Amino acid sequence: MSDDVALTIPGVLRRAAERFPDAEAVVDGASRLTYAQLRSRVREAAKAFIALGVEPGDRVGIWAPNGIRWIVTALGALSAGAVVVPANTRYKGEEARWLFGRSGVRALFVEDGFLGNAYLGMLGVEGDGGTTGLPGLATVVTYDAGERPGATSWEHFLSGAEAVTDEEADARAEAVRPDDVADILFTSGTTGRSKGAMCTHRQNVRTYLAWSDRTGLHHGDRYLIVNPFFHSFGYKAGVFACLLRAATMVLQPVFAAGETMRLVEAERITVLPGAPTVYISMLDAPERDRFDLSSLRLAVTGAAVVPVVLVRRMRAELFPEVVTAYGLTESCGTATSCSLTDDDTTVATTSGRPIEGVEVVVADDKGDPVPVGEDGEILVRGHNVMVGYLDDEEATAATIRDGWLVTGDRGRLDERGNLTITGRSKDMFVVGGFNVYPAEIEQVLAAHEGVAEAAVTGVPDARMGEAGRAYVVARPGVALVPGELVAYCRGRLAGFKVPREVVLVAELPRNAAGKVDKAALALLEASVQAP
Repeated sequence: MSDDVALTIPGVLRRAAERFPDAEAVVDGASRLTYAQLRSRVREAAKAFIALGVEPGDRVGIWAPNGIRWIVTALGALSAGAVVVPANTRYKGEEARWLFGRSGVRALFVEDGFLGNAYLGMLGVEGDGGTTGLPGLATVVTYDAGERPGATSWEHFLSGAEAVTDEEADARAEAVRPDDVADILFTSGTTGRSKGAMCTHRQNVRTYLAWSDRTGLHHGDRYLIVNPFFHSFGYKAGVFACLLRAATMVLQPVFAAGETMRLVEAERITVLPGAPTVYISMLDAPERDRFDLSSLRLAVTGAAVVPVVLVRRMRAELFPEVVTAYGLTESCGTATSCSLTDDDTTVATTSGRPIEGVEVVVADDKGDPVPVGEDGEILVRGHNVMVGYLDDEEATAATIRDGWLVTGDRGRLDERGNLTITGRSKDMFVVGGFNVYPAEIEQVLAAHEGVAEAAVTGVPDARMGEAGRAYVVARPGVALVPGELVAYCRGRLAGFKVPREVVLVAELPRNAAGKVDKAALALLEASVQAP
């Protein structure tokens, strides 16, 4: 690593602004900022945080879509020494309230009304500024124009910056240390409750410097960030990677193939990472020929099975360069990646090799490495492994053993060190790039008054990669309707977690220990799919 690379996020921003002050940093609709302007806006937000009384180590929550204000909030909080806690914009009130309560956020930023969601109402924001179940929350700020009951406007928040000097803000940013926690991203576990993965400034910088080196992101690239900022793919492989390379971030809050292609043409996009469903939707869009997509150079994908035929189509019709990668929230979002010189089969059937400074082994049940080509559990060690789970020593000890991150995923390594994912020990499945854990959905279904038991699995889906299927046993004398159960889940879970279908069964298959036999459910799935 070069000696002049800053090891804190505020340091990375300062370096980019000093070296490339006039380079375009962010494009968000009609709003455009150069790197010098972005640094100025971030300093203003940092001053506002200081005026608000936010201290180093305090947590700042963000529940909003991709936008300039999201970036300014996050970088301003980091510059003030605070810790960023993003929340999925698809969450319902209870999901978000639990996350913010668990992390003890002091300040919360929302875009109320995004996609028709009344976030303030879902959180229970009251006229006195309090929120149900969030006693530590002192301030709620809305990105929408105007004041709201129990919340203040973005403009009013920024007005506090007048009371703090630039020198005070710069001193606070300089005081941030590489090993300070920068963010807490929540990831679900098999118990169905999220765990907050804590990562430091140094870990984020080193990981995405290595990611950028491997994928070929460089200054001058125009990167369309359609991956949501609440996910490491959008926040870290997006914002942080662009800061490191002083590349241009073009923001899209919600993926829609037509709008994506319009932005590619209008903004001359060169880099477009995303889940496979993004590219499938673009390739199959009937209006694709109406757009000039010739500026596209690089696609980075993963988080789901990537068919060889898709990689070949992407390279032939959209992108000269395609790479795949693998990572977890607990590994700062990245552990392995293909390179630009890998062939179609390697890109489609593997997730590449470990990034710089990271080791990956495939181990047996005792933790010993297995021979090349054999299946086992994937273990990761290196600078990218999280500090631990927030306030959960037991879960941390179970997940990080002797410095190795126990991923819960299964895979195999080839003779060149490429990793192929073969399964998931934790029953997780991936819907459009988002991790879904059956236990959380099963708990929601079990709370329905007519449901005796429920089991959820992931099944292949042509558009989203995978989708949820729920097997439900009704209580005696109750006539359940599958569509009504889907609607029931939709009112209580983020959309990507809602099962695509519900299958009513007389009983669930069980093993000798009395636990639901997921392997037997797989056989049941085959019978459901059979004509």
